[in-house]
Amino acid sequence: MTGCTGVILAGGAASRYGGRPKGLEQVGGRRVIDRVADALGEAADDLLLIANDPAAAEWLPHVRLASDVRLHCGSLGGIHAALVRAGQPVLVVAWDMPFVPAGLLRMLRDAGTRADAALPESGSRRGLEPLCAYYSTTCVPAIERRLDANDMRVVSFFDDVRVERLPEREVRRFGDPAVLFMNVNTPDDLALAERHAADGLHRRPEA
Repeated sequence: MTGCTGVILAGGAASRYGGRPKGLEQVGGRRVIDRVADALGEAADDLLLIANDPAAAEWLPHVRLASDVRLHCGSLGGIHAALVRAGQPVLVVAWDMPFVPAGLLRMLRDAGTRADAALPESGSRRGLEPLCAYYSTTCVPAIERRLDANDMRVVSFFDDVRVERLPEREVRRFGDPAVLFMNVNTPDDLALAERHAADGLHRRPEA
């Protein structure tokens, strides 16, 4: 199998969280960033943290750290940085997603052998989860064309690459997509995540 780096995307200004680093909040007694790193570590060959915060070197001292290649380009810039800095295919997960299971990431990595990008289906407005996905380095030129055109939509380059969709019925083997892909963006989200962790709603035998 082709090598693959697990990338934790720690972007955004956390404006809805009062500017505090939301991935450092705890869910179920563990920091969200640690939960993401553990899941990626079981599915990928090595780890990389993409972050621009000056304090980021202290968050995961054992993980390689790199910043965006192109600043102020949002989540699309984070995916671009993940691929350029890793230099090989990547599994990316946003650092505010506490319930993404390693088993799902392994399925995405396998699906990526048949495409340039592999994403899980969900009930989100896009129907897919671009910040919990597999991307190959063949996506880089397509992303750069969109960035050059000032098109910062995270899905903007999908028409230019081969995209494999992991069907929602497969995703549901691991739990409710609304829980698996939830983001801890606000204090209310954190409280909801704590309830999910206490209830075990994010867990399934395959996870």
